[in-house]
Amino acid sequence: MKDTALEPYYAEAASWDQDRSAQRRRVTILAFAAAGAGWLCAMLMGVVLLRLMPLKGVEPYVIRVDNSTGAVDVVPVYAGHATLPEVVARYFLNHYVTVCERFDFATAESDYEECGAFHTAARNQVWSTLWARSNPASPLNVFRDGSSVRAEVSAVSFFQRANGLSDLAQVRYTKVRRQGAGAAEGLSHWIATVQYTFADASSDPKIRRWNPLGFKVLEFRSEPEVLTEPSAVLALPTVSRAGGTPP
Repeated sequence: MKDTALEPYYAEAASWDQDRSAQRRRVTILAFAAAGAGWLCAMLMGVVLLRLMPLKGVEPYVIRVDNSTGAVDVVPVYAGHATLPEVVARYFLNHYVTVCERFDFATAESDYEECGAFHTAARNQVWSTLWARSNPASPLNVFRDGSSVRAEVSAVSFFQRANGLSDLAQVRYTKVRRQGAGAAEGLSHWIATVQYTFADASSDPKIRRWNPLGFKVLEFRSEPEVLTEPSAVLALPTVSRAGGTPP
């Protein structure tokens, strides 16, 4: 026979036991949730670190000091991520200075025409005047003694204007003049400031052979960096006419 006086006690005891079981379940669920969140955070951090690893690295660079002039510049290193226009402009600037600042009677006519392929019509008018035989400073008159001049580019640096336009470059180069076979070479160091742009390629196949991408030199100013031998090398004309032979 059940004792009705103890039923409330038994009911309360059963309720307490159920509360204890429910509490253990809640603690277990919270523990698994916390552990799962910890693992998830750890995995996310690992993924983030893997994504950031390519951004961390050491990029060595070489600072070059010219033994003659003391000029300091950073040697450019192409790592495969430079923008194509800058790479192309660097090539054309190097080629332009090498060809247009040299002189040799054997290649003077060809160099004259090739330089004209990189100029606007206005700049070619100036070049035509400078190369005229009636001009005492014409290379045809200055180097008529058989001298030859070659240009060797040492550095090309780019500059950005305040408005964000990148159309200016500075080219450091050396002119080497030789006055006949066996003669000693005369060196002079120069800095050229160049304003350039890219336009439509010429429809003339001959000009397009030299300049297929429409690279144009708008302004070219060259100054001696060190005047060790002022008479050793005379500055060559800096602009040219497209096509034709030296007047």
